[in-house]
Amino acid sequence: MVQTAEKKEKRRVYPFTGIIGQEEMKLALILNVIDPKIGGVMIMGDRGTGKSTTIRALVDILPEIDVVPDDPFNSSPTNPELMSESIRELFDKGESLPAGKKQVPMIDLPLGATEDRVCGTIDIEKALTEGVKSFEPGLLAKANRGLLYVDEVNLLDDHLVDVLLDSAASGWNTVEREGISIKHPAQFVLVGSGNPEEGELRPQLLDRFGMHAEIRTIADPKLRVEIVQQRIDFDSNPEECLKKYEEKQQELRDKILKAKELLPETTVSHDLRVKISQVCSELNVDGLRGDIVVNRAARAAAAYSGKKEVSVDDIGQVICLCLRHRLRKDPLESIDSGDKVKKVFEEVFEIE
Repeated sequence: MVQTAEKKEKRRVYPFTGIIGQEEMKLALILNVIDPKIGGVMIMGDRGTGKSTTIRALVDILPEIDVVPDDPFNSSPTNPELMSESIRELFDKGESLPAGKKQVPMIDLPLGATEDRVCGTIDIEKALTEGVKSFEPGLLAKANRGLLYVDEVNLLDDHLVDVLLDSAASGWNTVEREGISIKHPAQFVLVGSGNPEEGELRPQLLDRFGMHAEIRTIADPKLRVEIVQQRIDFDSNPEECLKKYEEKQQELRDKILKAKELLPETTVSHDLRVKISQVCSELNVDGLRGDIVVNRAARAAAAYSGKKEVSVDDIGQVICLCLRHRLRKDPLESIDSGDKVKKVFEEVFEIE
């Protein structure tokens, strides 16, 4: 009975394709599903603009991955880089690993979570009495090979921010206690949302997000009425609303799967790569992370459009998302960071 209830609850997530407007945010999320190495997305905007709704709606369109059944770390049955230590030992011995399918996990990290809940805990008593390493996996283990969503990320405790930064950078989570150490893969796409009025994000955390989407409240009265009516319809009859969008949802799932398959074949010409780096250089972007993310995101955008060669349009779609949060803040600057990126992009790429 419990499982049935969970399934019903899962189906009642508002359909992603039914969300009106906020195209920039939706594109950023889709591109991160196509290529998780883009490095996640931070969504900042006014309250009540559908940030959390859109991110949670992503659950229904996530593809499936190959996993070892009943493994708490979502280990891959074929790729040693994506295996936990125990599964890797079996793999190295040449044992055949069982394989199953599982939807890409999306884990919510609550603001009040403790470090033990996030990282996992070691059972010291069992270790001392039985000499066995007993580990209770945390949220980072569950999020391995999936998405980790932090709502109101700018209000997250500093020590948890440090844990996330460390795991996001290394792709591994290490738990050490009383001389016992346990390590497991923690490769996740970090998705955060927040309201800038409630506080700024630490620069080193902001830089960890591959993309940064800024969303505003929709001003068009007709669109607002349409959004309100859709929400009322969904709340009164979710099953009917989901049926209405099922075809579009399936189309989007198929499009994402095709893009993932096409991604390894997509290329960026040398000239375009030079121009991307020129934009980053003229904007005084620190480090090379900006260059790398723009190249990755442009390839994902091309694959999403069904192309093998990246065009200037593909770069134009993603460059603001990838660079606006990497610019140095100047309190005397009157131009918006996104507009500044767009202006330099148009100059470098000679767009009229």
